[in-house]
Order: sequence, then structure tokens, then C-alpha cells
Amino acid sequence: MRIGIFGGSFNPPHKMHEAIAKYFIAENLLDKVIFVPTGSKYKYKSNLLSDQDRFNMVKLITDKYDYFDVSAYELKSKVVYTCETLEHYKNKNPNDEIYFICGLDNLSYIDSWKNAEYILENYKILVIRRNTDDLNTVLKKLEKYKDNIIVVDMKETDISSTKIRESINNIDGNYLDEDVLKYIKDNNLYES
Repeated sequence: MRIGIFGGSFNPPHKMHEAIAKYFIAENLLDKVIFVPTGSKYKYKSNLLSDQDRFNMVKLITDKYDYFDVSAYELKSKVVYTCETLEHYKNKNPNDEIYFICGLDNLSYIDSWKNAEYILENYKILVIRRNTDDLNTVLKKLEKYKDNIIVVDMKETDISSTKIRESINNIDGNYLDEDVLKYIKDNNLYES
């Protein structure tokens, strides 16, 4: 089985996150996608909702599909690095292929991550191309690992968690799964 690890803050999870995961299944690149919300101890993200709220919202999406799952692995009282998450899933699924899903924006600075070389040498990276990034520059920098980097040209819509948080009272079902939107409103999340 080919398992994709899809990390992110999912603050909140939106329809583009769902579409990205579905794309990899539909294009027969993966058999399963595990959404892994980043723990609140992650130093590069601020204003995160509680770990539990973000986990619950992702679960509302993943419960609808047999080929999706959500993991609380990174929701700990300490920072959990991507290399640790990937290693956890490789150990848990020794007969499966573990892939890491990321955007080209993340790939552009992956060399600064903890154990980046180990990640790039030992895992396939599924990269969502973003129009605003310079693909050739990033790939040239990571030339040594080109056999493990798979770039996909997926049509993305202009949905961002930041924009959703900023205008939560005007957001509708075009951006968020209806159950996620209901969860946000029922729990008065993102209200200033």
C-alpha cells in the first residue's frame, strides 16, 4: 500500500486540503492519505486553535472516506518533527511505501528541516506545484534527490486558511466542508 502523510496546521481544514488528498487517490499515486495536524508547540505557527479542535475538524472530513485517516501523532506536549512522523509511520507499516505530501513552497526550504537529507533520501515527496513558486530553482537545489521528488500539476483554487479565518462570518460551503463550518460556528471559533 502507498500511504501519503499530509501534514499541516489545518487551521481550519478546508476544501483544498480535501481536494489535494482526493487528487492523489484519483490519480492512483496513493492508496491512503493520513492527515497529520501539526501540534501547537510548532514554533513557526501562531494563533493555532487548540489541538483538539483542529483534530476534530479534520476528523469530520476524513470520516467520510475509507481512504482517509487522521492522526494525533504530532499533537504532543513537545515539538514533533516531520522526520519523526515519517519514521513512526514507516515502523508502523513496514511493508508499505510512505510518501510525504507538501507544497512547493515547503519543498523550497525543506533543506533547513531537521534530518532533511534523511527525509529526501528515504521517502518519496509528492509536491503540489504552486504557480507562484519557481519550480526549476527548487528542483535544481535538490537535484541530488530528484528520483524521490514527484511534482504534480494540480489545479488549485485560491483558498487559504488565513483568508478563511479573517472572514469567517462570510465563509460558506464553497470553502469549508459543511460539517467543519457547523463545528466552527457551534464552537464560536475564529471570532475576533
